Amino acid sequence: MSEATDVTAGAVEEAKRRSPFVDFFMRLARQKPLGLIGGIIVLLMLLTGIFADLLAPYGYNEYILADKLTGQSPQHLLGTDALGRDLFSRVIYGARISMIVGLGASAINVAFSAIVGVTSGFIGGKFDMIVQRFVDAALTFPMLIIVITLMALIGTGITQVVIVLGIWGGIAWIRVARSAVIAIRQNVYVDAARAIGCSTREMLTRHILPNITPILIIMFSVSMSGNILGEASLSFLGFGIPPPFPSWGGMLSSEGRRYMYEAPWLAIWPGVALSVAVYGINMWGDAVRDLLDPRLRGGVGRYGRAVRVMREKTEKKK
Repeated sequence: MSEATDVTAGAVEEAKRRSPFVDFFMRLARQKPLGLIGGIIVLLMLLTGIFADLLAPYGYNEYILADKLTGQSPQHLLGTDALGRDLFSRVIYGARISMIVGLGASAINVAFSAIVGVTSGFIGGKFDMIVQRFVDAALTFPMLIIVITLMALIGTGITQVVIVLGIWGGIAWIRVARSAVIAIRQNVYVDAARAIGCSTREMLTRHILPNITPILIIMFSVSMSGNILGEASLSFLGFGIPPPFPSWGGMLSSEGRRYMYEAPWLAIWPGVALSVAVYGINMWGDAVRDLLDPRLRGGVGRYGRAVRVMREKTEKKK
C-alpha cells in the first residue's frame, strides 16, 4: 500500500512540475489528434491573416484587365476574377477578415455573456427571473433575421459586423455562464467567503470568475466558427463586408455566382477556404471542450495518465 502511495505521489509531483500549457498540448496530441490538426489550421489562419501583406503576391484590389477570368497559372495560382484580380491573394486577405471577425466577435460574445450571466446567476431572485425572460424573448427570433435587420439599420462594415455578431451572439451564451455560476455559488467556500464578510466584488473576482474560466475559454473557441459563418452569410447576402474588401462570403456571392459555370474556381476556392477554416475551428473547439471540462476527464483528473505511467514503470521493475 505504501509503495502504491509513493508511486501516486511521485506521479502527481511529476505532473505538477510540467507547465500547464505543456501538459495541455501533450494531452491534446495524445488524446485528440483531430483537435491538434484543427489547432494547426487555426494557427495557420491566424498567421496568414497577420502576414497577408507579405504572403499575397498582389494586392486584394489590384487588377489586370488583360488577365480577367484566367485559370490557374504560374502568375495566378488560383486564377483571376472578372476584373483580373488574383484570387489567391484575395483568399489570403479573406483569412484576415475572417480571423478579425472570429476573434473580435467571440471576445464580445464571452465578455457580454459573462457580465450578464454571472451577474444574473450570482444575484438570483427577481433580477435573475427578469433577465432570463428577456433572454427567452430574444432567442425566440431567428438570429439571421435579427442580424440582417440590425446591419440594415447601422450599415455595413467590419466593425458593425463584429459588434452585431458579438452582442447578439452573446445572448445565446448567457444561460451557459449563468448555469455555471449557479453551480459554483452553492459550494461551501462561497458560503465561507460570504460568512467572513467578503464583498460581492471579491467573491466574483476571487471565487466565481476563476472557476468558470475554462467554460469561458470553451465558449470562445466554440463560437469562433459560428461567427465566421455568420460574417460569410451576411457578406453573401450583401449586408456584411462591402466590396472591394475580399470576404469569402462576398466572393461566393458576387463573381462566384455570376461566373460559376464559366470560371468555377471563383466559387470553389473561397468555399474550400471557408470549409477548412470552420472544420479546423470546430475540431479545435471540441478538443478544448473535452480537455478543459472536468466532467469529461474522469475521476483521476489531469494526473491520471502520469499515475498510470508510473505504475507501469514500477511493474516492469518488478
